[in-house]
Amino acid sequence: MWTSPSLQSERAAARLPDGLRIYAIGDNHGRADLLAALLRQIDVDCTLYPSSRPIVVFIGDYVDRGPASSEVLDLLLGCERTKETVFLKGNHEALVHRFLSVPAVLDEWRLCGGLETLVSYGLKPSLNAGVAEQRRLAKELAKSIAKPHLEFLDSLKLSFSCGNFLFVHAGIRPGVPIRKQREEYLLWIREEFLSCDQRFEKFVVHGHTPVRTPDVRSNRINIDTGAFATGRLTCIMIEGTAMVPLIDVRDWMCNAGGINVAPNTQTRMEPAAGRWLADMLAQCVGRPMLERRFVELDFAAKPRPGRNKGPRQCRFAQSTRTAPGVTFECEAVSKFDRHPRPQEDDSELAFGFAATAL
Repeated sequence: MWTSPSLQSERAAARLPDGLRIYAIGDNHGRADLLAALLRQIDVDCTLYPSSRPIVVFIGDYVDRGPASSEVLDLLLGCERTKETVFLKGNHEALVHRFLSVPAVLDEWRLCGGLETLVSYGLKPSLNAGVAEQRRLAKELAKSIAKPHLEFLDSLKLSFSCGNFLFVHAGIRPGVPIRKQREEYLLWIREEFLSCDQRFEKFVVHGHTPVRTPDVRSNRINIDTGAFATGRLTCIMIEGTAMVPLIDVRDWMCNAGGINVAPNTQTRMEPAAGRWLADMLAQCVGRPMLERRFVELDFAAKPRPGRNKGPRQCRFAQSTRTAPGVTFECEAVSKFDRHPRPQEDDSELAFGFAATAL
């Protein structure tokens, strides 16, 4: 887990071409449940905030560690049929290919969660397979894995460039032009890239190294939040120069110290939001939603009365995009582990959620 604090300097100015919007999704690692929910959330966001050309970019590492690698690939293939997508190759997808051709790779692959992938395809590997079993498992996987899955793995891209943004799985090697980056850098690099604070040719969006919250630097952003272990699959929306997190409303509600629903707040029908979201909000808030409506969270972070003066901001706490509905109020933002308090101030913050009642 990479725990170095984010730099406070502003990120490099980067822009997408006009009319484009990118949803970039971090490492999934066999969490089909999280991916399915996130894809629905993207659908709702596109409906409520239309774009002439939305593109969904997946940063790689779809398999291993989590329980449903095969299901994840099915979801990705379905997404490809309904959306404009870019699928990047991760180091774990590379391990699948290596195992099929060199079964002894299982000694390395199992340490990276490869056994879970084998199980998702109906295989029953032992924890420490010998040479004979490794060969048998490689043959069984070749028979069990669907042809569309193999074709999908063969089609993965190493990088994707759009405007002033570069999307890769792990990162790039500093000092090497983008066009000369090797596959081993793009899929496996860590410290040399993570510790570099120089400007790259493009602003880099990447994953590969798990972080507790999306890590924004002056030259890159890391969106791998360890979904397989944390249950947090990160998606950022990029449009123009704006970079906004697409945050599951449940994360805000379930992690709050206390949330009160404003009385006498009613909502009106919004078919695009769907019944699934109304049910989700009802579960979080503890009362039924009268109608189908997203909740707009208008964030205002400020010191508690009598504490330090002046406005405060929490990263990734200002632009979750949903539609007006119910008013929420909560305090003790320090309980939101994805929104740490400002480093220069250890005061507890009051955090206000507000939405216009219709």
